[in-house]
Amino acid sequence: MADDPEAGIPRVQVESAARSIVVRVGGEMDIDRAPLLHEALDSVITRPDCPVEIVVDLAELTFCDSSGLNALLQARLTAEQHGRRIRLHAPSPQVIRLLEVTGADQLFPVTDT
Repeated sequence: MADDPEAGIPRVQVESAARSIVVRVGGEMDIDRAPLLHEALDSVITRPDCPVEIVVDLAELTFCDSSGLNALLQARLTAEQHGRRIRLHAPSPQVIRLLEVTGADQLFPVTDT
Protein backbone atom coordinates (compact mmCIF):
# COMPACT_ATOMS: atom_id res chain seq x y z
CA MET A 1 0.00 0.00 0.00
CA ALA A 2 1.39 3.39 -0.90
CA ASP A 3 2.18 5.95 1.78
CA ASP A 4 -0.66 8.31 2.52
CA PRO A 5 0.28 11.99 2.53
CA GLU A 6 -2.48 12.76 5.05
CA ALA A 7 -1.98 10.91 8.33
CA GLY A 8 -5.03 9.02 9.47
CA ILE A 9 -6.79 8.93 6.10
CA PRO A 10 -7.82 5.34 5.46
CA ARG A 11 -6.49 3.54 2.45
CA VAL A 12 -8.44 0.71 0.89
CA GLN A 13 -6.81 -1.44 -1.76
CA VAL A 14 -8.32 -4.51 -3.44
CA GLU A 15 -6.13 -7.34 -4.75
CA SER A 16 -7.13 -10.60 -6.38
CA ALA A 17 -5.49 -13.80 -5.19
CA ALA A 18 -5.86 -17.39 -6.38
CA ARG A 19 -8.85 -18.32 -4.23
CA SER A 20 -9.71 -15.08 -2.48
CA ILE A 21 -9.90 -11.33 -2.76
CA VAL A 22 -7.77 -9.32 -0.36
CA VAL A 23 -9.01 -5.92 0.76
CA ARG A 24 -6.20 -4.04 2.50
CA VAL A 25 -7.26 -1.31 4.89
CA GLY A 26 -4.91 1.24 6.42
CA GLY A 27 -5.08 4.44 8.42
CA GLU A 28 -7.97 5.33 10.73
CA MET A 29 -11.50 4.08 10.27
CA ASP A 30 -14.10 6.31 11.92
CA ILE A 31 -17.57 7.70 11.22
CA ASP A 32 -16.31 10.00 8.48
CA ARG A 33 -14.31 7.31 6.72
CA ALA A 34 -16.27 4.08 7.26
CA PRO A 35 -18.37 4.64 4.11
CA LEU A 36 -15.18 4.18 2.06
CA LEU A 37 -14.69 0.72 3.55
CA HIS A 38 -18.37 -0.14 3.19
CA GLU A 39 -18.41 0.83 -0.50
CA ALA A 40 -15.19 -1.05 -1.28
CA LEU A 41 -16.37 -4.24 0.43
CA ASP A 42 -19.85 -4.06 -1.06
CA SER A 43 -18.52 -3.63 -4.59
CA VAL A 44 -16.17 -6.60 -4.17
CA ILE A 45 -18.68 -8.91 -2.51
CA THR A 46 -21.42 -8.31 -5.06
CA ARG A 47 -19.21 -8.89 -8.10
CA PRO A 48 -20.37 -12.02 -9.95
CA ASP A 49 -16.78 -13.27 -10.24
CA CYS A 50 -15.92 -12.73 -6.57
CA PRO A 51 -14.37 -15.82 -4.95
CA VAL A 52 -15.97 -17.37 -1.88
CA GLU A 53 -13.44 -15.88 0.54
CA ILE A 54 -12.81 -12.18 1.10
CA VAL A 55 -9.81 -11.40 3.31
CA VAL A 56 -9.86 -8.00 4.98
CA ASP A 57 -6.22 -7.25 5.80
CA LEU A 58 -6.16 -4.90 8.80
CA ALA A 59 -2.40 -4.95 9.37
CA GLU A 60 -2.07 -1.25 8.52
CA LEU A 61 -5.28 -0.09 10.22
CA THR A 62 -4.23 2.14 13.10
CA PHE A 63 -7.69 2.86 14.58
CA CYS A 64 -11.23 1.59 14.16
CA ASP A 65 -14.38 2.79 15.92
CA SER A 66 -17.90 1.39 15.93
CA SER A 67 -18.55 2.88 12.48
CA GLY A 68 -15.74 0.83 10.99
CA LEU A 69 -16.99 -2.23 12.83
CA ASN A 70 -20.48 -1.58 11.46
CA ALA A 71 -19.05 -1.50 7.92
CA LEU A 72 -17.46 -4.91 8.55
CA LEU A 73 -20.69 -6.29 10.01
CA GLN A 74 -22.73 -5.02 7.05
CA ALA A 75 -20.19 -6.58 4.69
CA ARG A 76 -20.48 -9.87 6.55
CA LEU A 77 -24.25 -9.91 6.02
CA THR A 78 -23.88 -9.05 2.35
CA ALA A 79 -21.26 -11.78 1.98
CA GLU A 80 -23.58 -14.34 3.55
CA GLN A 81 -26.37 -13.32 1.18
CA HIS A 82 -24.02 -13.95 -1.75
CA GLY A 83 -22.62 -17.26 -0.46
CA ARG A 84 -19.30 -15.74 0.55
CA ARG A 85 -17.39 -15.31 3.79
CA ILE A 86 -15.13 -12.66 5.27
CA ARG A 87 -11.94 -13.35 7.20
CA LEU A 88 -10.03 -10.65 9.08
CA HIS A 89 -6.25 -10.68 8.84
CA ALA A 90 -3.83 -9.19 11.38
CA PRO A 91 -6.09 -6.86 13.35
CA SER A 92 -4.35 -4.63 15.87
CA PRO A 93 -4.88 -5.14 19.62
CA GLN A 94 -7.31 -2.17 19.55
CA VAL A 95 -9.40 -3.79 16.81
CA ILE A 96 -9.30 -7.16 18.57
CA ARG A 97 -10.54 -5.47 21.75
CA LEU A 98 -13.36 -3.79 19.79
CA LEU A 99 -14.37 -7.16 18.34
CA GLU A 100 -14.27 -8.82 21.78
CA VAL A 101 -16.21 -6.11 23.61
CA THR A 102 -18.98 -6.18 21.02
CA GLY A 103 -19.05 -9.94 20.59
CA ALA A 104 -18.14 -9.60 16.92
CA ASP A 105 -15.07 -11.77 17.50
CA GLN A 106 -17.49 -14.71 17.29
CA LEU A 107 -18.62 -13.62 13.81
CA PHE A 108 -15.29 -13.27 12.01
CA PRO A 109 -12.49 -15.78 11.62
CA VAL A 110 -9.24 -13.96 12.46
CA THR A 111 -5.79 -14.95 11.25
CA ASP A 112 -2.32 -13.60 11.87
CA THR A 113 -0.78 -15.04 8.72
